[in-house]
Amino acid sequence: MSEPWVLGYCSTHNGAVCLLKGDEIVVAVQEERLTGIKRARLARLDQSLAFRYCLYAAGIEANDLDIIVGAYFSGDPIVGTNVVREGWPGRLITIPHHYAHAAGVLALSGFQESAVLVIDGQGGLADSLPESELINVKRSTVPNLHRWAETITIYTANDTEIRCVEKHLGEWMPDLKNLRRDQPMQTFGSLGGMYSSVSHQIFGDAMDAGKVMGLAAFGDRSYPTKDFFTISEDGHFSFSDKIAKRYSNVAHWPEDQSENENLATSVQHALEDSIFYLARHTRELTSSHNLCYAGGVALNAVANEQIIQRAYFDDVYIMAAAEDSGTAIGAAYYGLWQLGKVHRHRRHNNDSVGRVYQTEEIDSAISKTPCIEVVATEDPVQSVVELLDEGRIIGWFSGGSEIGPRALGQRSILSDARSEEAKTRLNARVKHREAFRPFAPLVLEEETVNWFDAPAIAPTSPLMLRTFPFRKDATDRVPAVVHEDGTGRLQTLNTEDYPGLYDLVSQFFNRTSVPIIINTSFNMMGEPIVETPEDALWCLLCTDLDYCFLEDRLVRRSAAFTSILDLYPCVAGIRYKVDGSIVSNLKEANITPQSTITLDVETPWGVASQFLPQIALPILQLSDGERTARQILDVVQATSLLDEATFKNIIRHLRRAHVLKFSDKPG
Repeated sequence: MSEPWVLGYCSTHNGAVCLLKGDEIVVAVQEERLTGIKRARLARLDQSLAFRYCLYAAGIEANDLDIIVGAYFSGDPIVGTNVVREGWPGRLITIPHHYAHAAGVLALSGFQESAVLVIDGQGGLADSLPESELINVKRSTVPNLHRWAETITIYTANDTEIRCVEKHLGEWMPDLKNLRRDQPMQTFGSLGGMYSSVSHQIFGDAMDAGKVMGLAAFGDRSYPTKDFFTISEDGHFSFSDKIAKRYSNVAHWPEDQSENENLATSVQHALEDSIFYLARHTRELTSSHNLCYAGGVALNAVANEQIIQRAYFDDVYIMAAAEDSGTAIGAAYYGLWQLGKVHRHRRHNNDSVGRVYQTEEIDSAISKTPCIEVVATEDPVQSVVELLDEGRIIGWFSGGSEIGPRALGQRSILSDARSEEAKTRLNARVKHREAFRPFAPLVLEEETVNWFDAPAIAPTSPLMLRTFPFRKDATDRVPAVVHEDGTGRLQTLNTEDYPGLYDLVSQFFNRTSVPIIINTSFNMMGEPIVETPEDALWCLLCTDLDYCFLEDRLVRRSAAFTSILDLYPCVAGIRYKVDGSIVSNLKEANITPQSTITLDVETPWGVASQFLPQIALPILQLSDGERTARQILDVVQATSLLDEATFKNIIRHLRRAHVLKFSDKPG
């Protein structure tokens, strides 16, 4: 009997789809990588690009699926059976959000039995959870509480049986993604919400939690944990509004730097205190020697390291897609279990789950992208090593893309860690991000102890979810990856999990006596990590990358290329909607400043609906293939205050979202 096809999906921000054949992940992808819109939701499976991408990669149709499982927030199924034809013999079911987190991390951990801890900003609504999830409920004390949602859950797991042993409920938060930059700091009712609220206060974006973790190394702890929350003797969290009231008028970064650095440091310490309590409590409650840890808070590598070093558990596993995209993996494995199947207990330390692009597809992308030339070389990897040694910055595109927020060597930007200048150039001219943010070191696993004060307990970090202190004699040799506190959020490489990347770093080690290079995500600021060869090539054109490696091709910008502004943009195949009504011509449509404009956009995986900011409207109206982007900018600037940098960002985003395409010739 053949193995079943099982599809899991999650419908939150960071929407994703995962497809299994038996217990093997055939392919998984986040919706954002395909729409080009960061943290894209997956509202309906029948409108999902990720759904069609996965079916195409596997060479199957929806009716070939044996079961479809969705991870949900509310009690209503997100999709109906309209993704399959009449007579489909399979099953369609949904599971709670935290349970999906737990199933995903358990299935990938390799553990036969384990405790499971899930911590995030918010999970499923309490009134939608089944009775089996409402065990030993702890309701947090929250200012201005309107509706309850799961925020912390502790499970015990044995093989495929996952049982809730404690559930914490807190505030169902507003959509943090849509908070305006000028809104005051929000009160919070969960640990993830606490960190997001501070992120919004410092950076004007509640989704920039990773920045807060990086900034925390620069400040002093000016506020004690009790100013954020207290924990009662019976384990109830009581969240305070003291910090929110204190920071209602403090300016965002980069203003008031010292004040914001101290706030970041304070919230990081408060988060660590809460996690230490919960890890110890989980050990006491379950008596398990193993811990699976998931949820958005599990991406905090600094806190993760502290959990491991305190040795509450003999072994800890944190999945790469610890945030919401990982619930698609959990949903898929739950579906497998519902079919009476089990999974092999093997640990997943490689996150390459996207589809692999063939040589023909890469060559086609190169030929269709303007101003790209192939570099002649008999050994592309050796050429990359030589270029890195020369201080060049390389886009590295190899294998299937990662799921989750970390670039782990499939879609990475690589550079030499020996020069502080490399960090400055990466931040200022490629990533266009804040100078305080650290870059991750890639290091050969066997060399880790020679460069880091690696702990005796679990001295590896294959998924970049831990931080190790550098040895004092190493910091001057790789300054570009040493953070302010002397640590690095490292990724360790071995030949089994990352053979291609291991070979690259080994050759660099042989050449330079340094087994470490910089690894950062292959994307432009404000965009998802690249998915396709086209995405990678356009990132090369639009940034200060020097070269791009795609499987066995090494390419660069041609001498004819000057700027994206000198290319000719035209509108791709789209349909316009103004306030929900289809219009044939935007110039004749009745558009007011309050109008909502959406586009139905043709992509390689089908039609996607995209929101169009009104600031981009005149750009689309002028993009006829006969004007250069620079000429369009001149026209737009005659009637607006749009600066060149913002204009470039807009047209780059429109290209990634499949709205604009570019040529080096008019017409």
